Amino acid sequence: ADPCLNGGRWLGTTCLCPPNMDGPRCEFGATTINLTAELGPFVTMMARVTNREFSEDMGDTSSPGHRRFAEEFSRTVRPPPCPRPPRTPPVPPPHSRGSVVVNYRVHLQPPPSNASLDHRALELLAVANSAPQPRNCSPSADGLCFTATSARATRAAPSALNATELCRRYAPANFSRFYFPYRTAHGLLCVTNCTLNVPGSFKCGRG
Repeated sequence: ADPCLNGGRWLGTTCLCPPNMDGPRCEFGATTINLTAELGPFVTMMARVTNREFSEDMGDTSSPGHRRFAEEFSRTVRPPPCPRPPRTPPVPPPHSRGSVVVNYRVHLQPPPSNASLDHRALELLAVANSAPQPRNCSPSADGLCFTATSARATRAAPSALNATELCRRYAPANFSRFYFPYRTAHGLLCVTNCTLNVPGSFKCGRG
């Protein structure tokens, strides 16, 4: 039986936990969720994967097919050294059979100056297209063959949600009521009473 909780995926010997979940069985919420990069500038990118065929379950973010593809795609396009991979799995948007078109977002951390954003977008496009790809681009190939087709920089914009609402949105659904915002000199964190070095925190032990 699959021992993983809260959307974790069993890999045979360990659980692969979704973002902001932790523990051997994904039973705990992360002690800290850093929203600093989420609220900063980002680059929206588009890529076409030519050796995988779109299937209807890829449009369902909770399906095994979507999660498998998202994990493989994130490993393939992760651009070194400073941008992070997408916070949420890429969502293939097409509604017909054929190659998979993926829209994904790269959050910039640390944020560059506004003047360099467009240049950074072009750099990310070049890095994505220089990523190693398999020589054999058949559907059964171990690895993705893809082309990044566009990159658009977006500057940080004020959020319509207050800090508490943001924490509730990004926290794991089953644990969202336990998180509250904590601002530092460098940005915004979502923490709980179990987070160390936060005023009022206490030792929680195992969760």
